[in-house]
Amino acid sequence: MLDKIGIAKRIAQELQDGWYVNLGIGIPTLIANYIPKGISVEFQSENGILGMGPFPFEGEEDADMINAGKQTITAMPGASIFDSATSFAMIRGQHIQLTVLGAMEVSDNGDIANWKIPGRMVKGMGGAMDLVASADNIIVAMMHTNKKGKSKLLKSCTLPLTGVQCIKKVVTNLAVLDITPDGFKLIERAPGVTVEDIKNATEGRLIIEGDIPEMKI
Repeated sequence: MLDKIGIAKRIAQELQDGWYVNLGIGIPTLIANYIPKGISVEFQSENGILGMGPFPFEGEEDADMINAGKQTITAMPGASIFDSATSFAMIRGQHIQLTVLGAMEVSDNGDIANWKIPGRMVKGMGGAMDLVASADNIIVAMMHTNKKGKSKLLKSCTLPLTGVQCIKKVVTNLAVLDITPDGFKLIERAPGVTVEDIKNATEGRLIIEGDIPEMKI
């Protein structure tokens, strides 16, 4: 089973040289720390930076350098800082090759709910709706189940939707799954996790074909 860092490391393997990548709040922000050797990637944050680097070392934080989740960050050489209008023009203009988001729920047809739980105070939608409406390649980083052990990979989302049929892949603490017209297709299983474990933790339609390899982190 993976922890949050393990999920970030696995998603980092999806990065390709020269890509512009938007990292959402939560687990996705960790990905900037684990770029594979030999490739160059430009991370974008919707609050207005292109060229976001890894988290700073303790004692080297700059309170004016933050990501969309208000975490302190570093800037890579040549990074650009700009206003939100420019940032969202980049997103809406489909200049981002990959978006990685966290989620509360994902359905087996690619719907995502990641911004609101009714009855709880929320800060707002943020850039999530623009990202899911504009990006062609969206990966979700999330835990497979909630704190009560109930599946977050569902037949249909129960929470207010952020986007419809827009997710391409999900990486959880248990598995890597592609979204297909027939449901979640199991691609890899986390170390120490069995196919039966994943079946028991997945409410939505699950496709299992042949032997499922273990992730290499």
